[in-house]
Amino acid sequence: MITRAAVVPHPPLLVPELVAGAAAETESVRAATLAAAGKLPGPWVAVAVDDSGPATVVPPLSGTFLGYGVDIPVTLGGDTVPDPRIPLPVLITAWLREQCAVEVSRVELIPRDLAPSECVSFGQQIAAESAGLLILGDGSTRHGPRSPGSDDARSGPFDAHVHTLLAAADASGLLDLDVELARELGAQGRAAWQVLAGVPGPWRCSSAEFFAPFGVGYHVAVWERP
Repeated sequence: MITRAAVVPHPPLLVPELVAGAAAETESVRAATLAAAGKLPGPWVAVAVDDSGPATVVPPLSGTFLGYGVDIPVTLGGDTVPDPRIPLPVLITAWLREQCAVEVSRVELIPRDLAPSECVSFGQQIAAESAGLLILGDGSTRHGPRSPGSDDARSGPFDAHVHTLLAAADASGLLDLDVELARELGAQGRAAWQVLAGVPGPWRCSSAEFFAPFGVGYHVAVWERP
């Protein structure tokens, strides 16, 4: 049974070598993410949203962050030639795995438009596994003038609501998130959060934080069995 889950973002800025000029500005996100992931027992089952989903990625597998500016090799396990086509959530999972010195069983990639009912079904399917559950997903990309998307005043209330739900371990509330609003705000983490909500509880949240250093919302939380 899954007894602990960590919600983390997956931006390239987590890797300090990729943001040399802004390492200090991003340190709080990085530290919180590593602390949350470090609380997970191994092996990990990771769930993330990516346009290549649905897909299951398993070790042995290696990749590189060369496409993001620096050739930093990472591996899910095993000694293989780095594949430059590995999606970003898988690269970040591999980087976190190396930082936390644990094993990864697999990474499940799901499409961003996965319906809440399908997210619940998927969460129920993985609930019985003996693993730490790593949920990767970013919040809105439209926080203010520094954001990758145009500023949207709805981003603040949306991510504040998500933070409140994660802090309360409110699975029902996560399942009630407005799918269309999340899409409009670029919050592709919605589907991954709803997979977590589909894992039967009870749950309690031991920590929850929110950051938006460059106009993108990043949620970090740890859920545990009471």
